Amino acid sequence: MRKRLLFLALLCYAFSVAQSDARIYEIIDAVSAERIENDVTTLANFGTRHTLSDTVSQTRGIGAARRWIKSEFEKTSAACNHCLEVSYQKNLVPKGDNDRIVNDVWVVNVLAVKRGTKYPNRYIIMSGDIDSRVSDPNNFTSDSPGANDNASGMAGTLEAARVLSKYNFENSILFVGLSGEEQGLYGGKGLAAYAKEQGWEIAGILNNDMIGNITGVDGVVSNVDFRIFSEPVPPTETEKERRSRRFYGGEVDGISRQLARYVYKNVRRYMPEMNPMLIYRLDRFGRGGHHRPFNDAGFAGIRIMESHENYTQQHQDIRTENGIAYGDVLEHVNFDYAKKLTAVNAINLAAIAWAPPAPKEVKIGGIVQPSAKFQWSPVEGAVGYKIYWRDTTSPTWDHSRYVGDVTEYTLNGIVIDNYFFGIAAVGKDGFESPVVFPNGIFR
Repeated sequence: MRKRLLFLALLCYAFSVAQSDARIYEIIDAVSAERIENDVTTLANFGTRHTLSDTVSQTRGIGAARRWIKSEFEKTSAACNHCLEVSYQKNLVPKGDNDRIVNDVWVVNVLAVKRGTKYPNRYIIMSGDIDSRVSDPNNFTSDSPGANDNASGMAGTLEAARVLSKYNFENSILFVGLSGEEQGLYGGKGLAAYAKEQGWEIAGILNNDMIGNITGVDGVVSNVDFRIFSEPVPPTETEKERRSRRFYGGEVDGISRQLARYVYKNVRRYMPEMNPMLIYRLDRFGRGGHHRPFNDAGFAGIRIMESHENYTQQHQDIRTENGIAYGDVLEHVNFDYAKKLTAVNAINLAAIAWAPPAPKEVKIGGIVQPSAKFQWSPVEGAVGYKIYWRDTTSPTWDHSRYVGDVTEYTLNGIVIDNYFFGIAAVGKDGFESPVVFPNGIFR
């Protein structure tokens, strides 16, 4: 009888955690295309936001833009009884640091923290870029509205802060405008180094870079497709970890890849009208974004962006040439699409911020046995754990089993050779941590 009651209890809990949380739908509905349009318009109207542009003017240049962004975060904070901690974080980059730094320049990021109630030092981050540029990366005076690249991502970050400020979370959420992206990813480098110095625990960064274009240069038009870029394994892995992968797998199972799968799964569940595309690449071919400095520091980070780019609107002088209108201007931004990708970010920020941390240690065993065995470290705040597995060629976690509040479990009848596995911690409201790929052997 006792075993039967335990089984029923586990079954009921597994059913409950599989249900959708109404707050996620509230968050989706609360995102405003109109507010995003207003913010993109304001940012574009600063004329240029080049990293080396004017910092004194109240109406033009990077200085005016970052002060306005800070004021918007402060307005949001005032509306939620000062629930956001708003500040600048900056680094001085000397002239000649690379060929795009032609003057000494302060690279200034704008931060807004929604402090977690239980894990205040654990952060999930959403970023957009403040700066813009034209064809010549060193031209810091010409008009460079940067409406899609990347006022759209910055506006999405401001809007996500407004929406999520209405809720309390166990983990901290950091909304940040990063500067210096076009000159060499300097804002991300500075903030990643600062996070290391401060001892932050970072669950991941969702970098938003161009989330407003639906018409590709190839003629494809889509307002539902978007890409999630993620690197396979951290560049900080040790030689021992690299050797281990040869025998146990994990070539596509680093922490950034698990974050990408997490976003994919939540979008499929809560926004089935959208088509998230997992791109197994750090970024677009030969190009970079502001998640990379966090990856370089050993943190999980992904890039969320439109699927169909138009290169006539990126890094271009405003002009008409051979009948083609070049320039990153307002009329090319689809604000309803930017709203959707902002919602994608917001629901995943919320889900991670409401979830317990992921297990730090996950061991796997079952060599030459008709079963897979697991052992993992307990997580404070977790009410149970879920084992995930998939075919070795599948990009997504396709199978799972909730196993309750235990730290060891055996999947009988599952041959370890044929699948990849991972463990997620589950919180009281059903929200899960990202999956952790095994990092040890259970004998």
